[in-house]
Formats: sequence, structure tokens, C-alpha cells
Amino acid sequence: MRHLIAPLLGVALLMGCSIPRDPDHTLAHIDQTHEMVVGAAVCPPQLELDDAGQPTGPEAELAEGFAAVRGASVTWVVAGEEELVKKLEDGELDLVVGGLTTKSPWKSKVGLTRAYAEQIDDHGDRVKRVVAAPLGENALVTALERWFDDGMPR
Repeated sequence: MRHLIAPLLGVALLMGCSIPRDPDHTLAHIDQTHEMVVGAAVCPPQLELDDAGQPTGPEAELAEGFAAVRGASVTWVVAGEEELVKKLEDGELDLVVGGLTTKSPWKSKVGLTRAYAEQIDDHGDRVKRVVAAPLGENALVTALERWFDDGMPR
């Protein structure tokens, strides 16, 4: 009888878990509102502003592409990295793009995706590009990474 209790207890515990989790329901909010609020840090050539002040470049296209597959449009917030990280922590943003790498000084404050691209920077160093999401919003990060795997435009 004892050998049956442990597996049953394990199954009961797992049924109460929902992995990956989004404690603040960021992904569900994007899917319900059809809006994704994205922070944009200017970092040429990854992300620049056009003449109208709108983000453009590969990372702007990345955010727009992910929003499109979720049936959402992007509302942009352009600022410096420090301000954007604060807004991400405060729940005012869904994602931040703009030249972030796996070596980001913000990695203890935000959730970073795994690298979606690897490039050589101006100094000849290899850098791995990432996107920042609110810390702990693992369902959002997982959905974004699956989109990377499913052949996002590069």
C-alpha cells in the first residue's frame, strides 16, 4: 500500500501545478486585449527610430511579428534601458527589445529569453541577442521561444 501512496501524492501535486506559469498573466492579457506593450531601447542597428519616431529594425520586426502571431498589435514605449526595466518590473510593459544580450546587467531584474540570434559586435566579440520579459512570466517567455523555434523571420 505504501508503494502506491508516493506516486499518487506526486500526481496530485502535479495536477495542482500549471507549468510554465505567468503569475501576472501577461501572455493571457496579450491574448485577451490583442495589445502588446513593448519597450524599445534605441540600439542601432538592432533598433532605431524612423522619421516619425517609430521603432524600426530587426528587433522592432521581431516584436511586431510575435504580436501578429498572437493576434495583437504593438504599442511602443521608447526610452532608455534603465527606465524600460523599471516599467517592466512595474508591470507597465510586456516585453523590452533593443540590443539586449545574454550578458545583460538587468538579468536579475527581468526574465530573459534564450538567445534568438548570435552576432559579431563592433569589437569582434560574439554576442547572443535576447528579449526581456517580466521576471517570472515563464509562459510568455516559453511562447516567445517556441516562436523562435517555429521559424520566426530572421
